[in-house]
Amino acid sequence: MAHIFLDESGQFAKHNHEEYFIVASFTIGEPRRTAKEFRKWVSTRFPKRMRRQAEIKWSATGISDELRLRTLKRISNLDVRIRYVYLLRNNIPSEYRDEHKIKDGFLYTNVVGELLDMYLPNTDVDFRVFCDQRKLSGLTKADFKEAIIARMLPNLPQKAIIQIETLDSTSSENIQIADWVAGALARWHEKGPLGDECRAILKENIIGEGKELFSSTALYL
Repeated sequence: MAHIFLDESGQFAKHNHEEYFIVASFTIGEPRRTAKEFRKWVSTRFPKRMRRQAEIKWSATGISDELRLRTLKRISNLDVRIRYVYLLRNNIPSEYRDEHKIKDGFLYTNVVGELLDMYLPNTDVDFRVFCDQRKLSGLTKADFKEAIIARMLPNLPQKAIIQIETLDSTSSENIQIADWVAGALARWHEKGPLGDECRAILKENIIGEGKELFSSTALYL
């Protein structure tokens, strides 16, 4: 059974300093184990004021650089297998733009589809994908799920069970792990503080290469 957890870092709109949008995912054989270990780590290693928080994000304030890297190292030791896609916001094609706005619902669906293509073809008859909840302008959750399933079906066994779910990250430690992975990869692509250290920690967990979308020039790990 394939369990894929994914989350993103960045925004499509240009109201912040980030140039990249990244969607990262990981698979794991025992998702309950990773959830338990992440919660245990937070409850014993993080500052006391943060230990009972429902969600611990990569971007949270009050986390030292040392703790951030130690947490990322702990995640890498959980044997997570990472795949990810990324794009420069300046390279978003015109087909995803409406006047001066981004058709973010359609764009996000395509970006997630490109990421899941990296898992295909697949012979697993039980294929489950869990995404962080996100507002999709122009699409309902049902539209999103239907589009992803339609894209995956041709490359899965005929009787495969496909589950596409959007989860509240406050109730899913595995989505929080995906957030940490996406945040760390974004830090490296943005050439920010700790970027090289993040790259070194996650390098062995990444399957293949990061896939750049909408550009012929790719930056790889």
